[in-house]
Amino acid sequence: MLESEPPRSLYRETAGGTGSYPALAGAQRARIAIVGGGFTGLSTALHLAEAGEDVAVIEARQPGWGASGRNGGQVNPGLKYDPDTIEARFGTDLGPRMVDFSHGAPDFTFDLIKRLSIACDARQNGTIRAAVRPKPAGAVRATAGQCERRGMPVAILDAKAMAARTGTDRYMSGMFDARGGDLHPLKYALGLAAAAQNAGARIFGDSEVLSLSSEAGRWLLKTANGSLSAEKVLIATNGYTGTLWPGLKQSLVPVFSAIAATEPLPSPVAGAILPERQVVYEAGNITVYYRIDAQNRLLMGGRGPMRPIENASAIGYLTDYARQLWPALAGTRWTHGWNGRVAITKDHLLHVHEPEDGILICLGYNGRGVAMASAMGSVLAKRLRGDETAPFPMPISPVQRIGFHRFWPLGVRAAILSGRLKDRFGL
Repeated sequence: MLESEPPRSLYRETAGGTGSYPALAGAQRARIAIVGGGFTGLSTALHLAEAGEDVAVIEARQPGWGASGRNGGQVNPGLKYDPDTIEARFGTDLGPRMVDFSHGAPDFTFDLIKRLSIACDARQNGTIRAAVRPKPAGAVRATAGQCERRGMPVAILDAKAMAARTGTDRYMSGMFDARGGDLHPLKYALGLAAAAQNAGARIFGDSEVLSLSSEAGRWLLKTANGSLSAEKVLIATNGYTGTLWPGLKQSLVPVFSAIAATEPLPSPVAGAILPERQVVYEAGNITVYYRIDAQNRLLMGGRGPMRPIENASAIGYLTDYARQLWPALAGTRWTHGWNGRVAITKDHLLHVHEPEDGILICLGYNGRGVAMASAMGSVLAKRLRGDETAPFPMPISPVQRIGFHRFWPLGVRAAILSGRLKDRFGL
């Protein structure tokens, strides 16, 4: 079930309007239909429309309503696994394509923002992967070594350099990647929607797709107030995936990721925390991530309650941790706290499926969706158009259900508890 109302997030209050696209009404047709108005669906629609295709996006709420308008705003390179692991698993042809594509996704995203002149506080100041204990520090060094061998713009930071970059002496080491950065995700989503519409895409809001069926060689998508007939369909619903396609909901786990935001910090305090405005995420079993936004607010993110929240008091462990890192935050007001669902797959990799002719599915970003979803839009658009001039950069796999999926809330809680214990004891 979707929440009836979006959370009271900092992003919604600072986006300068949240857009309002009409509901699908009556019987309509398009060559390509896209289900889901997040980064994947909007980027795909944009690239299809720019190529002259007749494309329509159907969103259950409004563009950017889900994780695309709620996430941490970090534009990070790469997949969960190191380049060597990806290439060993997927071979010498597909493996390097996956590595190049995923690590180049931030450049694609920032270039797209510049090309479209989207005002979304975008800054490509780099990403820092921070290590607290010896085991993650070793993993960070190994990642950096593999990236350096491939000519990527990364550097290892020792404890002294980490303290200078983050304003805390908690970290043993870290890896800086110059390709990363941050943005205001809801402004970005709304900018993509406007650009797609300006290019000729039709966008329908408040139109949950209730059924999808084959009819006379086309696909028929029905909503409460209308229908859309299309030759091809892209399903891009990620953490808000329902029962539209058999087994799809059971192929991933929707995990809530939460963010707390402070009031605008005094410049000396904000400058001491992240003076060069890189974004940070911690290496470990349970990731904590943070950044200073364009208005000097600290945004602190991580795993939270497996239910919608309305304020920062619901994620006190994050605000307490922030004060541990930076004692100068004592007395600072935490004005906002919100969360949303990200899609976690069993193998922690993005899933692309083609279960039948004319059906393409892309979801499961595992918390790395800002850059990857933006870049996937370009290649998904080419595949939907039948353009095979360049090899597809991700594996195409069958939809596979996760066993005992109905128990996923219990499994997630257990995994979070186990991960936090392992991080505490350096396991």
